[in-house]
Amino acid sequence: MAKILIAGSGFAGHYGALILNDILKNKGTHEITVITPNTTFNYLPSLVWVGVNKMKAEKTQFNLKKIYDKVNINFKHAFIKEVHPDNNFVIIEPSDIDSDVKNLNNTHSGKMLSENANINKPNNINSADIGATNQNKIEYDFLLMATGPKLNFEATENLNPEFGYNNSICTPHHAMDTAKNYLALIERMKKGDKAKIFVGTGHGTATCQGAAFEYIANIHYDLVERKLRDRAEITWLSNEPKLGDFGMDGVEVRKESLIYTSEMMAEGVFNYCDIKYQIRSHVHKIDDKKIYTENIDGEFKELECNFAMLLPPFTGNSIKWIGENGEDIKEKICNPAGFIKVDAAYGKSYEELDGPDWPKTYQTQLYKNIFAAGINFAPPGPLSKPNKSPNGTIISPAPPRTGYTAELSGKAAALNIADMVEGNEPSHNASMADTPGLCVASMKEGFFNGLAGTIAVYPVARNRKEYPEYGRNLDYSVAEVGKAGGWYKVGLHYSFLYKLQAKPGWKIIP
Repeated sequence: MAKILIAGSGFAGHYGALILNDILKNKGTHEITVITPNTTFNYLPSLVWVGVNKMKAEKTQFNLKKIYDKVNINFKHAFIKEVHPDNNFVIIEPSDIDSDVKNLNNTHSGKMLSENANINKPNNINSADIGATNQNKIEYDFLLMATGPKLNFEATENLNPEFGYNNSICTPHHAMDTAKNYLALIERMKKGDKAKIFVGTGHGTATCQGAAFEYIANIHYDLVERKLRDRAEITWLSNEPKLGDFGMDGVEVRKESLIYTSEMMAEGVFNYCDIKYQIRSHVHKIDDKKIYTENIDGEFKELECNFAMLLPPFTGNSIKWIGENGEDIKEKICNPAGFIKVDAAYGKSYEELDGPDWPKTYQTQLYKNIFAAGINFAPPGPLSKPNKSPNGTIISPAPPRTGYTAELSGKAAALNIADMVEGNEPSHNASMADTPGLCVASMKEGFFNGLAGTIAVYPVARNRKEYPEYGRNLDYSVAEVGKAGGWYKVGLHYSFLYKLQAKPGWKIIP
């Protein structure tokens, strides 16, 4: 019997658990356990709608334990504190509240967290489910690390929403608070106030520009509907080297004899919506009146602001890696940001890096029974060209590894663990240089009048060995805005939530 632990319950961890369970259910008595501080799966791509008060947060969630009980997967509501890879065990600490709630310290959040028991109050957890002590040891034969990122708000002064100067749509609780603050802004604008709104990235190394792009477009169209758009100056503030870069070096699309780019798409959207933009920028600080930035030329600017939604950079979670003799071995396992090194070629320059250097199986280098997927794996380098200001400030977007990309890597890692359980070598490949990327960026909520920008690219990481001219197959690339994208975005919301609840026919949904 194989004991398989999966740390995390997001796209990579939860989907990986369902895949593993389905493959191994008729192949012996194996034990699969998911360890997570969350009681719900959170469909993060729809939080953009929660953040503008167009969707209730509970519509983006479902209860994890009910799903795991249905398919006979063990559920441990806990944090992983330590991994002991030489001795094949982890140390966990029970969680009495959702990690989202624990990390949300807004002064006004206590009031909001009492308004919806289904979202903000976790299931009653019996300590016997995890053990009687505060920390407990769980052994494993195989381990999949998919805990998701730490939201590193501390990297920028006052960026954390708890200070009241910035907003976030990174978690359901953040998005709910952002909606509350946005509605308060709306009320002030109704009374005649003008507003300067900034949306984008809050640090030179942040990622998830696509989510911020969605939010700024949704704000624009919501203000248009409310007939308040003329009272707002909206600005895109980003670390991207060019508009439409999205942390993945942009997208080129072949249209007959012409090449159309995501930069053209983004510029067209911003011009049409009268959205100003400042790119190639790092945020040093935010306070109640201004955002303090530095651009790629080393120039410092102070931007007056009334409402901000600036995303933080990500780091790995604060998990200890302990060697056989009790020594700290985290530097051997993780990169400096805390992400886990897998089967990639690390140490190459941006100019040297190419498709074959990206990980394929997501198996760690030192411990063959440990895999890392989703945002947890360490990329071999950036997708976008890295930059640094004359002052030494790094302004370089991190590669996006969330959503669909996370699910693909989680599935590959799960299939490779199944290979090893059956005595074989890992055989499944989900390299970002061999798999497609898809981003359907909502711009306006609604099935009948919705709008979205659809960006598809193959592969995500440029693979110049396979595609010498652009590093990608432009025949499979898309970058366009329209109602069809809006319908697709709504369809993705419901189909993914259906699939990830393991409902009948879930396996046929890509």
